[in-house]
Amino acid sequence: MPSRIAYRFYPSLLNTYSRFLQGKLSEQELLDRINRVPIPSTEAQMRGVSFEDAVLKGIGEDQFDFNILQTVRLRLPKPIVKTQVYCQYQIDDALIYGFVDVLGRKEAVDIKTTSHYEPDRFLQDHQHFYLPALYNWGIRKMRYLITDFEQVYEEIYDSESDFSGQLEEVYSFKMFLDEHRELITNAKIFPKKP
Repeated sequence: MPSRIAYRFYPSLLNTYSRFLQGKLSEQELLDRINRVPIPSTEAQMRGVSFEDAVLKGIGEDQFDFNILQTVRLRLPKPIVKTQVYCQYQIDDALIYGFVDVLGRKEAVDIKTTSHYEPDRFLQDHQHFYLPALYNWGIRKMRYLITDFEQVYEEIYDSESDFSGQLEEVYSFKMFLDEHRELITNAKIFPKKP
C-alpha cells in the first residue's frame, strides 16, 4: 500500500530546485517559485508555448520556420494517442504530477525549445518520472524533441535509464521544504491531512 502523500510537486519545480543546487538561483528565487509568486513570462517561455501550439494545434504556424515545424511533426509518434496527458507518480510520500505533451503507443514525447542546445541537456530532467507514471499505458520510452529554431534534436530515455540523480534531488527537496515549511504558502505542496 502506498504511503500517505505528504508532498506534492511537479517536475519543473524539481528542475528549478536543481538549478538552485547548481547556484543558478537564490534561495529567495526558489521560494518564490515554490510559492508561485507571479513573475512575468519571459519572451523565450512564451515562444516555447507558442511553438508547441503551432506544432500540435496549427495555431500561429506563421511565426515559425516551416521546415522546423515539419521536422518536429514528422518525428512525433504515429499515431498520436493523446496530447497533454496528466501523469502522477508516487515516490514514498511524495507525489510528482504534471502533463506530458504527446502520447504514442509505446512512447511519451515532450516538445522543448531552447536558445542553445547541448547534448544530454535533459539527462537529469525530472520529467523522466513520467515514464513509470505511464507504465499502465504501455509507455517504456520518454523522448524529447528539442529545437533551437535552427535544428531539431532528440534525446531518448527508456525505463532502464539511471534516474538515481533525480531521486536524490527528490529526497533533498523534501528536506528543503521541511526546513522552510513556515515560508511555504503554496497549499498544494503540503496536502492537508485527512
